[in-house]
Amino acid sequence: MTKKIIVGSKNPVKINAVKESFQRVFPKITFETEGIAAPSKVAEQPVGDSETLLGARNRALFCKKSVPSAHYWVGVEGGVDHDIDGMTVFAWMSILAKNSELEGKAKTGTFYLPKIIEKLVSEGIELGEADDKVFEKRNSKQGSGSVGILTHGLINRTQYYKEALILALIPFVNASIYP
Repeated sequence: MTKKIIVGSKNPVKINAVKESFQRVFPKITFETEGIAAPSKVAEQPVGDSETLLGARNRALFCKKSVPSAHYWVGVEGGVDHDIDGMTVFAWMSILAKNSELEGKAKTGTFYLPKIIEKLVSEGIELGEADDKVFEKRNSKQGSGSVGILTHGLINRTQYYKEALILALIPFVNASIYP
């Protein structure tokens, strides 16, 4: 059995994280995973949980409208937030499934950004661009991203997303106890 997943991004890191996560949760199913450009309808650099989750949800909904024949639609949206200690970074996942009213949602772990990056993001530069500027990289958001750069590769961006994607699949593997 093959099921199709549409991911609201052309970013290969996000597409691979989605495919690997679904394959781990549903090992007896083969998945065909495709990424499409999906608008988040939020700021280029979302701030806070609400805006970031809305961006992920909007991407998943766009995928569902664009490719209604798929079995799953996934939105992944990275965001930042501020607290008394500085700026944190995280991502939200939104998963929709064919023939289900459920939405699976989960958030990655969070970590603090260095002040130099925090300053650039606060000035309106998107996080990936700020990383590229500070660490002299090119298109790092399609590679290791902040998490990979700052952990010196101990946690890559695919790993970072996979855990949250698996958590977002909880309602689908436990549908009888989720409304």
